[in-house]
Amino acid sequence: MTAVKVVDASALGALLFGEPEGKFAAIELAEGHLVAPSLLYLELANIYLKKLRRAPELAGMLEAGFACLGTMAIEIVEIDYKGAAEIRLLAESQKLSAYDASYLWLALAMNAELVTLDRRLAAALPGPYQN
Repeated sequence: MTAVKVVDASALGALLFGEPEGKFAAIELAEGHLVAPSLLYLELANIYLKKLRRAPELAGMLEAGFACLGTMAIEIVEIDYKGAAEIRLLAESQKLSAYDASYLWLALAMNAELVTLDRRLAAALPGPYQN
């Protein structure tokens, strides 16, 4: 049985945009059924734009990385009002943004591993789920 892995924008962005931590993400994401909340694509578009504005000379590399996103098999989960309400409470209790808490909420709801490079988000995971 393939493990379910919730992937966040920090891990996937590092992989797509050639950051040093991308090697960790590649290893973690090599095996498994990848899942993410629908905001993943917008967060990655934002990472792309920030990097492009800081280093326009990297436009080709950044565009190629972003294009790879379209070829990846990632199950996207839409979050309804009930989920958003639960995420808001989780974000409050863990002192996270609602965006970060959405990845945590999804991992907990699916009993899945969370693949993240965000230390605060990883620290919010209950013991057995920490990577």
